[in-house]
Amino acid sequence: MIRSALMNVMTAAAIKAGRGLQRDLGELANLQVSLKGPGDFVTAADRRAEKVLFEELSKARPGYGFLMEEGGAVEGADKTHRWLIDPLDGTTNFLHAIPIFAISVALEREGQVVAGVVYNPATGEMYVAEKGQGAFGENRRLRVAQRKALPDALIGFGVAPLARAAGHPRLKRELSEVMARVANVRRMGSAALDLCAVAAGRLDAYWERDLNAWDIAAGSLIVREAGGYVSGCDGEENYVETGSICAGNEVMQKALLGLIKAA
Repeated sequence: MIRSALMNVMTAAAIKAGRGLQRDLGELANLQVSLKGPGDFVTAADRRAEKVLFEELSKARPGYGFLMEEGGAVEGADKTHRWLIDPLDGTTNFLHAIPIFAISVALEREGQVVAGVVYNPATGEMYVAEKGQGAFGENRRLRVAQRKALPDALIGFGVAPLARAAGHPRLKRELSEVMARVANVRRMGSAALDLCAVAAGRLDAYWERDLNAWDIAAGSLIVREAGGYVSGCDGEENYVETGSICAGNEVMQKALLGLIKAA
């Protein structure tokens, strides 16, 4: 496990924010839910978790900027560092008491993601990575799967919510192409945890479009530090900016890109 001062700060903040989500998961009937868009909900729990993360990280690293799902961009005195925060990735799962959701925290230094934490408060699973230091989960080093044949592959994907349904026809074409060539597919509902599943070798590859930087910044670093390859769905390198991601081991990621292009 990575024991740096930075990682200690990030994991402590995630764990503290996660306590509120654990509590609220057991009291779903009492949550105050506001509608942000069709199929895209934000809860009081979401905002509380983000507030905890903002306060804890600001205290530990004064002057760093923020890019947050709910709070937006906060300019910092230190222009070289920025936190990217998703306090509740998998909100729909959370609202339906499905324990597949996560807190995602990444740190950018001069525009490059250098550290990431993904934490599922419902299960206690914690995934971490620092650039050049490897990726770890459940106190073991993570490595992507080594499968190389598409018929043996289990592939993850994501679906944009109803509010961004314009991309659904393209996804249907891509999914049809992929399902015809692989062992099976999985849709879990949390981009951050899907990426960690790739890093841990549970999924051979994963793709999704219409995401935000805070959804994928931490998870993409965890994949890369686990020996995986990451790009946008069209092969672009600036996937954190485009919000389109395709990840896997070297062979599977390249093969999945080919299937997506063929669709």
